[in-house]
Amino acid sequence: MPRRPISPQLLARQALALLIGYASARVALWLYLPLPWMLGPMFGCTVAALAGAPISGPNQLRMIVIPIIGVLLGSAITLPVLLSMPGWWPAFLVLAPFLLAALAGSYVVFRRLGGFDRSTAFFSAMPGGLNDAMLLGAAAGGDERRIALAHATRILVVVFLIPLFFSLVYGATGSAGGGNPARNVALSALSLSDWAILTAAAALGYWGGKKLDLPAYAVMGPMIVSGAAHVAGIVHVAPPTQLVNLAQLVIGVVIGCRFLGTTFREVSREMAVAGASAAVMIVIALAFAVPVAAIMQMPATQAFLAFSPGGLAEMSLLALSMGEDLAFVSVMHLTRIALVVAMARPIWRWVARRGEKDGA
Repeated sequence: MPRRPISPQLLARQALALLIGYASARVALWLYLPLPWMLGPMFGCTVAALAGAPISGPNQLRMIVIPIIGVLLGSAITLPVLLSMPGWWPAFLVLAPFLLAALAGSYVVFRRLGGFDRSTAFFSAMPGGLNDAMLLGAAAGGDERRIALAHATRILVVVFLIPLFFSLVYGATGSAGGGNPARNVALSALSLSDWAILTAAAALGYWGGKKLDLPAYAVMGPMIVSGAAHVAGIVHVAPPTQLVNLAQLVIGVVIGCRFLGTTFREVSREMAVAGASAAVMIVIALAFAVPVAAIMQMPATQAFLAFSPGGLAEMSLLALSMGEDLAFVSVMHLTRIALVVAMARPIWRWVARRGEKDGA
């Protein structure tokens, strides 16, 4: 069935959102904020959405630029990285217990503090998998709008607070340009063959990931193809920094526009509950990350990013901005999303059965 063309009115609202996002990014650059090309648009469009501005998220554009992040993550996978992956076993070993702890802690917040019903609280508390949480939650009788708002708030809070946490606690800052200066890649640095290979990695990875129904397929598919190309030595460069910044801009705008149709007065309490849930997840992530960092003899900031409950693209971009090991952080988050999606159904069935026994 052919898609309906986008109306001029919708295009105008999306253009305004992108304009607000760009202006917010310039302000964030001027203020030397970490990850300015994503945090600036995210904050600016969140304020605009809650204020009732006539904007709309460029979701179609997001699906076009998000494979750029996958190709970027794949560029960090080299043969030495592959050979070092068996040494990551301590982090992989505690990932499932961390997810269970984060889910349980967040669930208690939504049930006790927020007063959410059982299914809405459970799928709002999932530490990842926004689309899957909405679909599974709606099928289980949960409030889809509340679930979406909870996950949008989680990502907003995690992505906004973690750079501030790094700055205050660890004294770490991202570059003003939104990425590690050592990894900045100019447009002129790519040859025609580089452009062709990276473009093919994005297109083939996106198509293959969707066909195989991979979790976060728009990122994971291009990452796998790009990683294979870089390990094989077919290509040696990452996507240009300008394109990465564009992808960050679009991602930030889309996150902010998820609050459309609401006002701060209407959702302030639910956002506060979701923010408390995100804070609980961050504390639990820190509790797991510190011993893992000690065992693996890596910086605590790197382990913390790997366990932080944000989105895959967002947390990987934070790793890039903070100069941490991009391959380790992105692989950990891919594994997290896959585990969350795989664990959600059986754990929910157990929770539902317990609820029936308790007469709930």
